[in-house]
Amino acid sequence: MACSPERPLPWGLGVFLVVILGASILSSVRFESPVKVFLAGEIATQDVTADQNLRFEDREATLRKREQVAENQPPVFDLSPESYEYLRKHASDVLLQAKRTDEDSEKVRASLSEDLNTEISRETIQIWRSQEFLDLMALQVMPWMKEAYAKGVAAHPGIFASYKQGILLRELPSGMETLYLEAPAALDLEKLKDDLDQLLRRDLKKNIRVRKAVFALIGPFLRPNLTFNQETTRLRKQEIVVAMEPVYSNIYKGEMVVRQGERVTPEQQTKLQTLYTHRTSSLKPFAIPGTFLLACLFFVLLHLSQGKKSGIRAVSHRDWLALALVTAFFVLLAKFVELARVSDAHLPAFLKSSQVAFGLPIAGAAGVLAMFLPQALCSFAVLLLSYLVTNEVGGNVHLFSYYLLGGFVYATIIRNCETRQDVLRSILPLSALCVVSWFGVVLVQDGAGELTLAGGVHAAFNSVFSLLLVLGLSPVLEMVFGYTSRFKLMELMSLEQPLLQDLMVNAPGTYHHSIIVANMVEAAARAVGANALLAKVAALYHDIGKLKNPQYFIENQFGKENKHNKLSPSMSALILISHVKKGVELAKEHKLGDEIAALIGQHHGMTLITYFYHKAQEQAEAKGEEPVREDEFRYPGPKPQSKEAGIIMLADAIEASSRTLVDPTPSRIKGHIQSIVRKLYNEGELDGSELTLKDLTQASDTFHRILTGIFHHRIEYPNLDRGKDKPKENGEKLALPEKGTLPEKAA
Repeated sequence: MACSPERPLPWGLGVFLVVILGASILSSVRFESPVKVFLAGEIATQDVTADQNLRFEDREATLRKREQVAENQPPVFDLSPESYEYLRKHASDVLLQAKRTDEDSEKVRASLSEDLNTEISRETIQIWRSQEFLDLMALQVMPWMKEAYAKGVAAHPGIFASYKQGILLRELPSGMETLYLEAPAALDLEKLKDDLDQLLRRDLKKNIRVRKAVFALIGPFLRPNLTFNQETTRLRKQEIVVAMEPVYSNIYKGEMVVRQGERVTPEQQTKLQTLYTHRTSSLKPFAIPGTFLLACLFFVLLHLSQGKKSGIRAVSHRDWLALALVTAFFVLLAKFVELARVSDAHLPAFLKSSQVAFGLPIAGAAGVLAMFLPQALCSFAVLLLSYLVTNEVGGNVHLFSYYLLGGFVYATIIRNCETRQDVLRSILPLSALCVVSWFGVVLVQDGAGELTLAGGVHAAFNSVFSLLLVLGLSPVLEMVFGYTSRFKLMELMSLEQPLLQDLMVNAPGTYHHSIIVANMVEAAARAVGANALLAKVAALYHDIGKLKNPQYFIENQFGKENKHNKLSPSMSALILISHVKKGVELAKEHKLGDEIAALIGQHHGMTLITYFYHKAQEQAEAKGEEPVREDEFRYPGPKPQSKEAGIIMLADAIEASSRTLVDPTPSRIKGHIQSIVRKLYNEGELDGSELTLKDLTQASDTFHRILTGIFHHRIEYPNLDRGKDKPKENGEKLALPEKGTLPEKAA
């Protein structure tokens, strides 16, 4: 690594300094608000003054108002003519059956008794058969019953007593409604029977035998026709509640929301929560140059440690870029942890504690860098990382010492590891070191902090996170920067599969796409409870059908002429569609298993190749030909039949189309993911996948986290203008999605 003093500074150092400047800016931003939230009933420990004007919804007042409005909404009762028609029809049928003389009278009596569910005497049947009784029913009883039912007959007395606000009476089938502020003059079944008895006995002077015959005839068929419509009443209440405007209150800048020593009221709690929710990030501008200056002073230590004839110029641009990547990653991780801790997210208490900083795996970063960088440069990186991360989380000198000890010790341990088993065993001394150093910090601070035990838990898990970083981040640095470690040959064992070797050599763009999709699929499958291993393996192989014609897919063209320019849209679509069938054939040929083959066959479902379809339509219209058939431009399917297949389809479409995003901020990435998921869901592609709306939300969140991390790396990752890295980056810029409006790629 030694070089002459005349060697110019590597441009990678400039990228690293930009990362340091970005970290200095982030460290100057504090997300904690001066507004402290007290719960109703608590004693305020400080004055809280509003720092802005706010208008907010008073949810409790709104809820009370809505409950009051819903309570005052009159219930709906239906007045139906069906009860009278039911009585008239069945009474007529009984009389007709009683008049039959062609059957044995005993059989008629038994049949009527069975139908009416009561014992009918021969005398009653004789009365029913008499013309006088028939005239009585037709001319007196039934008209009176019709009039009574027209006013309404309730099931029991006092049915309206509980409705002080009145009732809405809806006449069926016309639907005409009448509002009664007081209970309407309706009968109940018992009162109806009493009034009918009075009519027969007092007004019509009928004897008891006739009266009994009348009640024996109509009694079984009496039903209320004034009934409470619960569903309509509920809908009316719901409509009026939805239509009601919320109740708003105002907070004015400078207003004293709560004073120290006061008992907090529910209204004050609501105002405090509103102010806390609308808090603004506070920026300390003078902290930016101060942090950057102190960070740059570490270069003096690096220069002195390298000797007079080497120093900073002895570090290659590749090493600076690796340092920049690792530094950016851990600075963003520290800021994310700090933001999550002070956010309103419902996290466990030990995650909201300030001692969560003891779980940040700075030792893991030191272990990764120790595998590739010289000892002096690695020591410089550990010092700088410990300082920057401590600054990001607002720590003190004790936290800085904790990071520094773990980083130096673990870097030494990893540098002496010879095998992967040695790396795995390194978790034991690192765990002991983290816990002991945390305990020392607790003793120095005299047990300060609300949850000291939580800090011990984070310190213990720090070693686990550090080990995972060493195992996971080192292959990334190997691949991106071309580092070679003692573990690389062991990692190359995964390339012995013939299909993956062919994919890597003959279709490198497709290979990298498959790797990213596999990671997205694995994380999403774990989130929704699907088979993560199956999904990941299937995602690795989902595009192996492109090995037959790799040059027809944009990710493998690398700036060369697009072969689709010389083909008709239908032929281009046929080539793209064929990769699914060819992928299934290759999976079967290489005995990947039926499940993998099925997932390969389903990963496009029956989606439409939009670009070539519209291009064919335009050509047909220009030539005056018949419209093209949409079926010719659709994948043959079947649609995804399992959660794993659905997740692969989503990840494939999202990852491919995300490459066209301009300035891929987290919000744009999120919106892009939601649009892709919504499109596939609305087209019915996920109907058979067993993915619920909750699963889709969890998978989308997982995709968002992964893609945000990927694009963050790309934002921090500089353009390499030397050697073979430059065409690789140009190739990445030419990568276009398969599912949008572009013809060149079909995933």
